[in-house]
Amino acid sequence: MPKKRKYISHKNDLKLMEIGRLILRFMNANASKIYNYKQIADGIDYKNPRQRELVIQALHKLQGSEKIKEVERGKYIVNLKIAGTLTGIIDFNQSGNAYVSVEGVEDDIFIHAKNVKDALQGDKVLIITYHYKGKKLEGSVLEVLERTRTEFVGTFQKVAHKDFGFVVCDKRSINTDIFIPKTKFNNAEDGDKVIVKMTEWKPGDKNPEGEITQVLGAPGEHETEIHAILAEYGLPYEFPQEVELDADKIDRSITDEEVAKRWDMRNICTFTIDPKDAKDFDDALSMRKLENGNWEIGVHIADVSHYVVPGTILDDEAYKRATSVYLVDRVVPMLPEVLSNDVCSLRPHEDKYTFSAVFELNDQAEIQKQWFGRTVIHSDRRFTYEEAQERIETGEGDLAEEINVLDRLAKIMRSERIRKGAITFDRSEVRFNLDENNEPIGVYFKISKDSNHLIEEFMLLANKKVSEFVSLTRKGEITQNTFIYRVHDDPDPAKLESLRDFVSTFGYKMDLANTKKVAESLNKLLHDVKGKGEENMIETLAMRSMSKAVYSTEPIGHYGLGFDYYSHFTSPIRRYPDLLAHRLLQHYLDGGKSPNRPELEEKAKHCSSMERLAADAERDSIKFMQVKFMEKHLGETFTGVISGVAEFGFWVEIPENGAEGLIKLRDLVDDSYMYDAKTHAVYGVRHGNKYQLGDQVQIKVVKANLIQKQLDFKIVE
Repeated sequence: MPKKRKYISHKNDLKLMEIGRLILRFMNANASKIYNYKQIADGIDYKNPRQRELVIQALHKLQGSEKIKEVERGKYIVNLKIAGTLTGIIDFNQSGNAYVSVEGVEDDIFIHAKNVKDALQGDKVLIITYHYKGKKLEGSVLEVLERTRTEFVGTFQKVAHKDFGFVVCDKRSINTDIFIPKTKFNNAEDGDKVIVKMTEWKPGDKNPEGEITQVLGAPGEHETEIHAILAEYGLPYEFPQEVELDADKIDRSITDEEVAKRWDMRNICTFTIDPKDAKDFDDALSMRKLENGNWEIGVHIADVSHYVVPGTILDDEAYKRATSVYLVDRVVPMLPEVLSNDVCSLRPHEDKYTFSAVFELNDQAEIQKQWFGRTVIHSDRRFTYEEAQERIETGEGDLAEEINVLDRLAKIMRSERIRKGAITFDRSEVRFNLDENNEPIGVYFKISKDSNHLIEEFMLLANKKVSEFVSLTRKGEITQNTFIYRVHDDPDPAKLESLRDFVSTFGYKMDLANTKKVAESLNKLLHDVKGKGEENMIETLAMRSMSKAVYSTEPIGHYGLGFDYYSHFTSPIRRYPDLLAHRLLQHYLDGGKSPNRPELEEKAKHCSSMERLAADAERDSIKFMQVKFMEKHLGETFTGVISGVAEFGFWVEIPENGAEGLIKLRDLVDDSYMYDAKTHAVYGVRHGNKYQLGDQVQIKVVKANLIQKQLDFKIVE
């Protein structure tokens, strides 16, 4: 008999826990409101006397665990300062569900769409966690602590015969439509793509209220969509007039007085190697043979810090932007064009101020001496990568001898870098041939060749050696000097283990014994999969196992490059951290003391965050252009490779143009399919048919949605 009683008691406990969860969900909808028990019982639809008794018991339990508090007899409020509450950043997926990443908590916490309250993408939120049905850890949003943004891009929908409308936004940015009263239309017409500013969200209201601040144009049109991408990520398109005027006033003359303070290297053979469409030339190389048979190689970087001075509106704007944004059809520069494409750009046959790292290398590419400081140079020639590659391959053409010496030294440095643990991800990037109306007429892939590697190696050398110069004494002791580093943490061990287990099914082995073995294994894996059917899939998974590189004042090293100290120094026209590195290096060359670390760390975080936004905008512009390109191929059949798998479907990439489309599981009518995260596959429940990451499939292009930047494919048997 006692056993039976225990069972009933346990069952009752579970029932009260379930009711407690319903109560919390109801009260969290307005966490600052005080409720009596009748309001709570009505709110969760527990209305008969027996149910109300259970509500009272559940309230006592919640009070006992301090999840709610009794503010006066019989009146309750959510206790926001309790165990089980966490603060983090919320990230929505397309289904409206979200995950909250909390610092110090390994796994992100799942938030069901019905529990996100009034949180929006990227907001800082307070959540309460609980174990759903006693198992999986989930959470509910209690309160939005900090809005990440109040401006959104969406499509205006005017409600017929009414004096109001709604802006429908991308569901990943904001999971509800924004109510617009007639007085806030600001000339927007039904169907326009607009920028909307959220003005208020009253507790209990289903929709926030807003006003339209800008009409972008008709959805699907090229200019509208490109401006929408920039607006979506809060990236400015034009410079404020006062910034342009400030830039126009800059003295661009090369004066004898300034040259006297610098190493004058104008008489040394110097040239640039850049993409054929480049206008901002950040870097140049100089070289000459020394009497002792060694090579003097100068890595010369545009001296932006000479022109852009702290405390000016020009510097404030550059910091705010933090990076240039490279969209498919245009560059949105960090600096006004007068600086980026003219004053600072190392154009041929012009004297320019530069900040240089000059190395004396022997024939084995070993550094004998190094020097850092301000210089003045004169570029003799502007090469495209293709022209430099031609000289490497044929040995013919102007400056072929110089380029081939640099190429030989770069190859030695590259193989030494790989030997010491650098990982060689060499993924090709998709590019478009555009006509005069920016319509995509062709797709090609940018593939790194020897000329690209040549520039890369000397830039890596300069970045690494500048960082070491600031961070270490000549004896190799740590200086504790504050500096801005480019850091890349070690990969997540759990992700590496799942990568090892997965690739073993294809017959590849990985040794995870230590950092060096991991790097060797990854390089061997990337080499072994070249040209195989599974190449794309394994490269993708290997990339996903890596951490993201960021800026920081903590020199934790760069795992991917295998460097203990590494900074960005070589692109100050398009990256603000490089400009900071220039200023700090000059400060230390002048004998200055180490500056305030927290202030610089704040700047490093801002630059990392702007870099992420720029990368997302660039990716969106590529997706838009791919969808535009594929519009002409509706109904056509292609061979594709499965590039991603999720609970609701899988993505297929067409190798010849990089376009990626979704196949929804609900559209696979031959079977009922289940998702298996471990094997990156979906399986047919009845017939065992399987679609796995990396598999080749025949697909038909069935839909191209320019506004959602999404392609829908269908499996062709």
